[in-house]
This record gives sequence, structure tokens and C-alpha cells, in this order.
Amino acid sequence: MQNEMMPNFLKKRAFLTPDRTAIYFQEETITFKQLYEYAIKTAGQLQTFGLAKGDFAGVLLTNHLETVVILFAFQLLGIRAVFLNNRLSPAELAWQIIDSRAVCLIIDSAFAEKVPSMRSITKEELFAAPVSEPIIQEEVGLADICTIMYTSGTTGNPKGVIQTFGNHWWSAVGSMLNLGYTDGDCWLCTVPLFHISGFSIVMKGVIYGMPIVLHESFDAQKTIKDIRSKKVTIMSVVGTTLSRIVEFLGTDRLPSYFRCMLLGGGPAPLPLLESCVENEIPVFQTYGMTETSSQIITLSPEYSLSKLGSAGKPLFPSQIRIEREDGSIASANEAGEIVVKGPNVTSGYLYRSEATTEKIRNGWLYTGDIGYLDKEGFLYVMDRRADLIISGGENIYPAEIESALLAHPCVADAGVTGIASDKWGQVPIAFVVLKSGCPECSDDELRQFCLEHIAKYKMPKQIYFVEGLPRNAAKKLLRRKLCDLIGESRGE
Repeated sequence: MQNEMMPNFLKKRAFLTPDRTAIYFQEETITFKQLYEYAIKTAGQLQTFGLAKGDFAGVLLTNHLETVVILFAFQLLGIRAVFLNNRLSPAELAWQIIDSRAVCLIIDSAFAEKVPSMRSITKEELFAAPVSEPIIQEEVGLADICTIMYTSGTTGNPKGVIQTFGNHWWSAVGSMLNLGYTDGDCWLCTVPLFHISGFSIVMKGVIYGMPIVLHESFDAQKTIKDIRSKKVTIMSVVGTTLSRIVEFLGTDRLPSYFRCMLLGGGPAPLPLLESCVENEIPVFQTYGMTETSSQIITLSPEYSLSKLGSAGKPLFPSQIRIEREDGSIASANEAGEIVVKGPNVTSGYLYRSEATTEKIRNGWLYTGDIGYLDKEGFLYVMDRRADLIISGGENIYPAEIESALLAHPCVADAGVTGIASDKWGQVPIAFVVLKSGCPECSDDELRQFCLEHIAKYKMPKQIYFVEGLPRNAAKKLLRRKLCDLIGESRGE
């Protein structure tokens, strides 16, 4: 298929509406013209380090205006950004950097200790470098790779999800057709830019010509303050942050111009939705993933109670179906695998042809999630990517934690599952079988060992020592039965 071309997104936006506000960050406000000029200068500085079109380069950065500038400088040069979660352990980061074949790494100096052996350029070094005349990509191909974001699989190492310019373009268009767009719209971003939920907001800002309010992290008081002072109309949230906003508001109300809390990271519980209705907070529940370049299914607020637990219907350019194990289409209200299709869906995984072939067939993405469509076509997600744990909006796969535990010389077997948490939605807990010669191994020892291999937020909140784990005839771990072992455990 022909690679359709479009004008470079930021350059086109700076030409169309140069004086519109692009970003509010801390006490600074910049226009699209200024953002373009900053990005052009940074592109010239990146070139002095030898970076060029087609290169993969890692970014290990925080939510900051300078991060946005660097990411658009990449796009101006045709460099593919490999997003790295700054909460990952050094071992996890090293694996993703090597796997992506990144030629270098742009980092915040605070993260230097995490990547000591990698070729890295700090922001300070980058912005102090000489400025050469950048070779700007006047056009971008919609099939060209724009970004890579790693997503963990239920088994094995994480995979780099390919996100093209077309994926980001159609994600923005599909969102606009669903949520609508007005001249007064302003989107608040408190979610990490290394997540698709955060980066997609930045892309929408440039495509729509809409101002973004960028926060370094989530703070309920600052959020409410900026919604009012910056006239924010839309905000992306997960259940944890939405709960904090509701708690902070109390009996207060958001301004009438605020029109959308875009809720991801799993369906919201009834009490939270009822609180939002009582506080007149419009909530749009969504279903999406890295592979779909953000939301692909959205539930409008008028259905938030009548369709409780539903993720909604697919965005205009997208499709959904539920398949049985034999590949046939499931009936209404019949559970099966959620399969989606659309121009916002990834073309595959970086250097992973087998995984791509397994997950994407005839343009349809086999999500691995189980759900059903009711008679009206509303999606209900029953099981997120098999055993996925969603904790405070972060995706945690049990297999990653199990691998870390099994690397300990005293661990014979390990199983991890998630349990409900009022604060985080879910938290991981672990069940460990010790080898016969290690009866004195403690949960503290295992925690310290695991911190060398996995990020802190993935750490099990409880470790239970048990005699054996539930498995089926094929020896497959039955994670759903792990909690039955709590009464039989010792040493937790």
C-alpha cells in the first residue's frame, strides 16, 4: 500500500496558527511558533551528535516542556523515539535499549545512574551543544515509524510496539469525532509522557491546534487550580487519580466549561461513578492499549450508570468483534477474545515478526483480552490481557514478577496475582515455594533481591510462602486459584 504523505505535523501547525498557545508548563507559556522554533534549534543540536533520519533513539525523561521539544525535534529529523519508563529498573531499561537497537539515549541527568553503561546524552549536554543547520523532514509518511513503546507480554520479554504517524493521526481524529472539539478546548496532561495516554495528548494538541497544560506529576490541588485558571475542558485520568479529584472536591464543583474526564486503566467501580454523577463530573470510560495508540473504545457519560462496567463502543474509524476459540464470531452477551481493527492499530512489534503474525491477522489485533458485546454493541471487558494487573494506571504482568522471584537461588516455584486495593485499584501479591534447603529465606530478602530486577511499583505487596502452587494437567499455573492458598501459607 502506498505510504501517504502529510506535512510535518508541528511545522504545519506552526504555520496555520503560530500565535495560539501550545503548552502551559509551570509558569511558562509558549505558542506553536515558539515550540517549532525551540524544536528546530534542538534538532540542529541533535544533529551535532550524529543523529539522523531513521535512527532509533531512547528517551528517558520526565514530564517537562523540554521533553516535548525533544520529541518534536525527533519528528523534524525523522528520528524514531523509543520511550522508556523512568520507573523501570536498570536491568529492564538496558534490555529495552539493546532490543530496540537505539543508537543513543537522551536522559534527564537524574537517571544517569540507571544507565551507566549506555551511550547517553543528558538534556544539559544536548541544549549546550552547537547548533547545526538541521535537515528537516518537510513531510511524514503515515506508514513511517514515529514512536516505539514497550509493552510487557504475559510470557517472555517485553515487545516494542510500532506506532506510526498514521496511528497517531487517526487516534487523534477518532478521539475528536467521539469527544467533539471546540475552539475553547484545553487538555490537562498529568499522566506520564512515556505512556501512550500522555504522548497521545501532546499529538492531539498539535493536530487540533489546542493548548496543553502539562504537569510533572499528578497533584489533586494543582489539578483543580489549573482546571480553573487555565480553563481546562478535558483531562485524562485513571481510577486512582479520579478518586483523588472527587475526594479533594468534596461538595465543590468543577467549572461548567469542563466537559470530559477521559478514564482509562479499567472500568470504574459504581461508587466512584455515582460520586462523579453527584459532583457533576462528566466521565468517559475507555478501553485502549499501547497497540491501539490510546483509546479505541469509549463510553459516553450518558451511559456511565446504565451501562455500568462497559468500556463503550468503538471510535468512528475503528471496529471490534468478539471471537470464539474456533475463530467464529460470538453472539451478543457471549464471552470471547476481543479483536479490534482500525488505522490507529499498530502494524506490529519491532523485530518480532512471529509475535506480529500471532497477534495481527488481516489487520485485526487479537488483544488477548476476554469480553463480550451486549445486544446494543457495548463492550464489557471481563479479563484484562489474561492475568494483567492494573495498579494505579500502570500495567503489571505477573510473569515479570515471577521471573524475578524464580531467579533467587532459594525459590523453587512462584506465582503472582492481583487483589483489589481501594487506593490503587489492584496490587500484586506473590506465592512462593522455597527449595528444601532454604527454610529461613524471608520475604524481606526476596524483596531486596527483586528490586535488582523489577521496578519498585511492581513489587508484591505481600509474599506468601506455600507448599505448592495450583496447576492444571498441562502444568500451567492457575493464577485465579492462588488466593485460595492464603489460609495455608506461613511467614507472610
